[in-house]
Amino acid sequence: MIFLTVGAQMAFDRLVRTVDQWASAHGRSDVFAQIGASDYRPSSMEWTPFLDPGEFRRRYESASVIIAHAGTGSIITALHLGKPILIMPRRASLRETRNDHQVATAEQFRRFGSVAVALDEVELSARLEKIDGLVGQQVVGPHATPELINALREFINRDVLALPKG
Repeated sequence: MIFLTVGAQMAFDRLVRTVDQWASAHGRSDVFAQIGASDYRPSSMEWTPFLDPGEFRRRYESASVIIAHAGTGSIITALHLGKPILIMPRRASLRETRNDHQVATAEQFRRFGSVAVALDEVELSARLEKIDGLVGQQVVGPHATPELINALREFINRDVLALPKG
């Protein structure tokens, strides 16, 4: 099963519409979408506006692939479960979000190579053509590594605590 999620805050019709059109064109009946407050109503996949946290988690765990907005919660959950994920960021210029923080998130994860990224519908459509070959990354643990904690500790001690007061 492919699980599409747009989060709970704002509609993301571009993402939902593109995946729905792809599912229709390819006869895919294995897509389930959590579409939020979308005005677009999918015709080729099962969907619901919202899921309770338990059902959301079950959908994530049973999915073979996650398709999502570029929300850090969606990305981290997929990485924590070792699930392959394809993300497309919301854009402020299209009034899908208040600013372009998701674009920055997507570009960072693209650089890391741990997440498949599509910056627009054209790129998303191309990536969907290869969705069955998408593989998950190494499972990310639920806690920061000792190396990260030490690096943060050193940064705080060296740079933050050394700032002039006042």
